[in-house]
Amino acid sequence: MARILFVMTGADHWTLADGTQHPTGYWAEEFAAPYRVFTEAGHRVVVATPGGVLPPVDRSSLAPEANGGQEKAERVAATLESAAELRQPVRLEDVRPEDYDAVFYPGGHGPMEDLAVNGDSARLLTDTLESGKPLGVVCHAPAALLATESGNGSSPFAGYRLTGFTNAEEKQAGLADKAAWLLQDRLVALGTEFSEGQPWEPNVVVDRNLHTGQNPASSEPLAERMLATLA
Repeated sequence: MARILFVMTGADHWTLADGTQHPTGYWAEEFAAPYRVFTEAGHRVVVATPGGVLPPVDRSSLAPEANGGQEKAERVAATLESAAELRQPVRLEDVRPEDYDAVFYPGGHGPMEDLAVNGDSARLLTDTLESGKPLGVVCHAPAALLATESGNGSSPFAGYRLTGFTNAEEKQAGLADKAAWLLQDRLVALGTEFSEGQPWEPNVVVDRNLHTGQNPASSEPLAERMLATLA
């Protein structure tokens, strides 16, 4: 049985270019689908957040239209309700990477607010990358990689192939024109090799031990790819 650390946002908003706060949090499917993949395979999940706060769910991610219908939305909601780990997060500041066999970052716009500038998360990401253990990051969660940039502009993730929520998807979601910055642009500036798939279609990119998914539809296949490395 592996211990898998889910690093999740503690932010319930995303600050837009004009200073207003867009309500957000983590995207429900990006927790629920990987959580099911890992726990149904017999692995244990531990949730960590900055300060150990309860991770807030983006309420819009619970809607039927965000989940492909009412039945799927109810399944996601049931998973969140049954996942006691969401109500017992540990402090990200206290996490020891050696205590876990893999690390996974669910997305949502929340990570754009807090994990993108979180030093504790940056150290965890760097240590996990260097350890060779599976590291999974999906949708907007690659924003956390931005915090690994050093004062001279270098990052351990520079040169890695990866993906994340694209500019095209942000435009179609209606937030690109309001955003202070776009994830794809910042990841390219970080020196990564960004792999853009079709909007809203599953796209998983694996480079060494880094596993990334482009969007919510990529969260389950991303977790399945990680699961294969834990077998």
